[in-house]
Amino acid sequence: MSNQKTTNSAPLFSKENFTWMIIGGAVIALGMFLMSGGKNTDPNNFDTNLVYSKTRITIAPILIVAGLLIEIYAIFKKPRQMEG
Repeated sequence: MSNQKTTNSAPLFSKENFTWMIIGGAVIALGMFLMSGGKNTDPNNFDTNLVYSKTRITIAPILIVAGLLIEIYAIFKKPRQMEG
């Protein structure tokens, strides 16, 4: 019996996987940026147009979910096999 461990030299993620991960992270960051804000200069005045805008309520959450789906795709995507 041999005590030597066999190592798999193939990387888990390829360059393409990391590219998709960066794209997904950028989409999530854009969604978070669009959701932030809404600061009002007068604390006694509540502006519903700033807080409940279409960008914060609809577009930003859709971008965040899309970014998460891109991240899932990047993780599960199999690297291309090298022909040789």
